[in-house]
Amino acid sequence: MNLTLKVWRQPDTNSEGNFETYKANDVSEDMSFLEMLDTVNENLIEDGVEPVAFDHDCREGICGMCSLFINGRPHGPLHGVTTCQLHMRSFKDGDEIVIEPWRANAFPVIKDLVVDRTSFERIQQAGAYISVNTGAAGDANQIPVPKNDADESFAAATCIGCGACVAACKNSSAMLFVGAKVSQFALLPQGQPEREKRVLAMVNQMDEEGFGACTNTGACSAECPKEIPLSVITRLNREYLRASLTSKD
Repeated sequence: MNLTLKVWRQPDTNSEGNFETYKANDVSEDMSFLEMLDTVNENLIEDGVEPVAFDHDCREGICGMCSLFINGRPHGPLHGVTTCQLHMRSFKDGDEIVIEPWRANAFPVIKDLVVDRTSFERIQQAGAYISVNTGAAGDANQIPVPKNDADESFAAATCIGCGACVAACKNSSAMLFVGAKVSQFALLPQGQPEREKRVLAMVNQMDEEGFGACTNTGACSAECPKEIPLSVITRLNREYLRASLTSKD
């Protein structure tokens, strides 16, 4: 198939960007979206044009780095799929595809389609960990955990931190991401000793990074490639209120 790509090009954070139009010809429907971009970049290099910068690593839908806004949707048109797992059979011959980076003040553009998501890392560093001694694996297995709690914790832990929730939200809220990271610990016995400190620190860091407030529209969960449920935001609000009322710090 032959496609027309409108790609956001931006030299660096402090420069203005613009869309450039490129042709992608003889694209196989079996290519992944990133393989298609690889081919386009090879052609650009042959023509003496600087290739398009985009983020990627595992290309297995695990690391969350392949964060592209495709035709107005984070990760593209499919539900529950990362960009690297999106294949060109999802498009038709002659289509025009608009490719942009995440749009959020807390995710400044580094170059072209690459954004700086270290704000997520700073939120996790603020409290998304367990510092108490939980013992060896055998000791942990001796602590009974209700199956529903274990299942919900595991579901929250599948968040890959790609930022699609932020990109989908008109307020660029990170509530789904923070809710997932808080939930995975709040549901388990090992996460209880630092429960109050954790949620207060992470929410404060989220606000400091400049993420917006929750819009209550549910766009974040709808566009999440790991289908993190909105219930983690409910739990985040509940945990934050509880910690605010009971914390002695």
